[in-house]
Amino acid sequence: MGREALRALCSDAELEAAGAVDLKADRERLPLPDGSGEIPYSSDLETILSQTSPDVMVDFTIREATMPAVRLAAKHGVNLVIGTTGLSSEDIDEIERLSRQGDVGVVVAPNFSLGAVLMIHLAKLAARYFDYAEVIEKHHEGKADAPSGTALATAQAMVAARGKPFRYPTLEKESLAGTRGGQVEGVSVHSVRLPGFLAHQEVILGAPAQTLTISHDSISRESFMPGVVMAIKHVVKKKGLVYGLETLLGL
Repeated sequence: MGREALRALCSDAELEAAGAVDLKADRERLPLPDGSGEIPYSSDLETILSQTSPDVMVDFTIREATMPAVRLAAKHGVNLVIGTTGLSSEDIDEIERLSRQGDVGVVVAPNFSLGAVLMIHLAKLAARYFDYAEVIEKHHEGKADAPSGTALATAQAMVAARGKPFRYPTLEKESLAGTRGGQVEGVSVHSVRLPGFLAHQEVILGAPAQTLTISHDSISRESFMPGVVMAIKHVVKKKGLVYGLETLLGL
């Protein structure tokens, strides 16, 4: 995601890469992917923030790295675009509090793919008309968390749109524990982790004699970049927290 973000920044005339942070950084300068130059590079975030004074920090890491980074960025007055999944409601509350204290803008999104955001929007519309629903998400074998943040956000958004839990079929027997996946207020959520996938999700809604399937595939990480660029350009204009790319799309 870091490499893709740098490519996106280099291809947009309104944006400029200022620096990069990587836990495994092994040099002080990082060549830009378009060959236009080099940027400061370090495993220490505070060093980069102090050295480059960026307008925005884009974070795609893990929860354990994101929260300390948010605290540090807010202290430096740096706006934030966060694509890390696995953040708890308490984490989101802290991020909102830090955005107010640091007078910075923050965009947190479970998914930056425009198609995935539209998938969730369509699932919310359909949720009002079906009593049963399941979500199947498929990701590469290296994904650190399960289920995906997008799958959880989808299930929660569907329940909220419906205004009550979905009906959940009861079983007389489950011969293998966990076969029905996790459950979010009646929505079964299933996770697949295999080589060959990047990010795929299906929402399946059922009613007597019919099903409705809403699906989305990200073929490469390039699919997330239009949303990331949109968030970067938005976050410098408005202070406080925005959760979800759907707000920026006006959905």
